[in-house]
Amino acid sequence: MQTYDFIIVGSGSAGSVVADKLSASGRFSVLVLEAGGTDRRFYVQMPLGYGKTFFDPAVNWNYKTEPDPGLAGNADHWPRGKLLGGSSSINAMVFIRGAREDFDAWAAAGNPGWAYDDLLPSFKAMEDNAAGADQWRGVGGPLRVTDCSRAVHPLTKRYLAAAEQAGLPFNPDFNGASQEGVGVYQITTKNGRRMSAARAFLRPAMKRANVRVETNALATKILFEGKRAVGVEYEQNGQKKTARASREVIVSGGSINSPQLLQLSGVGPAALLGDLGIPVVHANDNVGANLQDHVGINYTFKGKLPTLNQILRPWWGKLLVGMQYILLRSGPLSLSMNNAGGFFRTDPSMARPNMQLYFQAFSTVIPKSGERPILTPDPWPGFSIGLSNCRPSSRGEIMIRSNNPRDYPRITANAYSTNADVDEMLAAVKFVRKIAAMPAMAEIIEEEVLPGPSIQSDADLIQDFRKRSGTVYHPVSTCRMGPDASRAVVDPRLKVHGLEGLRVIDASIFPDNITGNTNAASILTGWKGADLVLEDQK
Repeated sequence: MQTYDFIIVGSGSAGSVVADKLSASGRFSVLVLEAGGTDRRFYVQMPLGYGKTFFDPAVNWNYKTEPDPGLAGNADHWPRGKLLGGSSSINAMVFIRGAREDFDAWAAAGNPGWAYDDLLPSFKAMEDNAAGADQWRGVGGPLRVTDCSRAVHPLTKRYLAAAEQAGLPFNPDFNGASQEGVGVYQITTKNGRRMSAARAFLRPAMKRANVRVETNALATKILFEGKRAVGVEYEQNGQKKTARASREVIVSGGSINSPQLLQLSGVGPAALLGDLGIPVVHANDNVGANLQDHVGINYTFKGKLPTLNQILRPWWGKLLVGMQYILLRSGPLSLSMNNAGGFFRTDPSMARPNMQLYFQAFSTVIPKSGERPILTPDPWPGFSIGLSNCRPSSRGEIMIRSNNPRDYPRITANAYSTNADVDEMLAAVKFVRKIAAMPAMAEIIEEEVLPGPSIQSDADLIQDFRKRSGTVYHPVSTCRMGPDASRAVVDPRLKVHGLEGLRVIDASIFPDNITGNTNAASILTGWKGADLVLEDQK
């Protein structure tokens, strides 16, 4: 059995950062256990290639939720990265930090050091913003953030103009002074390639002699001596192996795998563990509870002007953009499908936005099996305006089904399970139609394809978004942070309540979801969490 100072379970958005920062001084030995394989794959590195990874079991856990009454009984598909870089290697790359008020609320709930002003130096230090530095943005950090304003599809300008006509201000930087308004999304790419957490943080760390990364290594149990975590048991290539941690075990598996591993290890709801024959190391009903996620829907239109459909669908178009990408690392394949978007309030009396917008200059109404048809869009000029809720009040849970680590946990999402979530989504879809009715968009729209003009009444609109909504891939809070051990899993220093030598550092610790995409905040959590570990080692 080998001994390391730190064992990190998971090489995703947070785990990659933790590995980099803990190993940087050379003082500590670090073992990273990753259940998946390499990120050196063409469709992982090519930004728009994530359509190919959306169902690919080689790089994706391909989770499914329980049939959800809030989604008209649908069992939602939940992709999660199973490779170096985790979900940062298969996501849509949109870089949104979250609202100042989100983090200030975390601190106000009893988590000192997590207010926006506390975190801003870390946000600035971790990024290399292509648009330059200012009082909110940083340059010179490991994570490249690209401004796509000059590269987006021409239709994007019409979307921005229509949103302004509908009353939203133009916002040049959602990560700057304020978040509200519409603008072009910044993405995590560099020189036309995906800038995952693995590329930005883990790959540099892997060059150090004090870092060992084991791929295809599924962590099956955290090992304890009394109440202290002392190592990890894992399976690799059919063999059961054990590694020992002399300082700490750090769980960075993400919002599904982190609570799963804790529960398998005897940390979680006592009744559940007892029913499954798992000895209880520490009882905590919050492990796997408080699941929060952003839920979204697209409204799709047939246009009178060409969209990306006319380029990405025909063979000659694929050849053209393929050559453009291979030779110049530019063109549609170097971008996210979400060219632009924004944030708005469904009720003007709200203190901050509660809804996020997405503009996509192509459409994928006609279903394809086996992949997300980003690279094979509809045969007519289509585009979509999407939206998702930012801070839903619905809560779900993630609980193991058995004591077998290879059995996927039961994901109960409970989408739209509160009246408040239904009411705000109803108001939001009406606002999408308002944007589409503005002159800048209306003059180029031939028809609304989904949900279509026959869907008009509130009841029909609600039924439609229940049937067509799904996750926008931002599950959080299943190992939530808080000072009260009866209501949280980790304390403000991300140590698991009631145990020693064990932390959780990933998006599962968010006390509540944030306003926007969660990847930037997940990377920030890795950065902040590693700083806390290093402080405690002094």
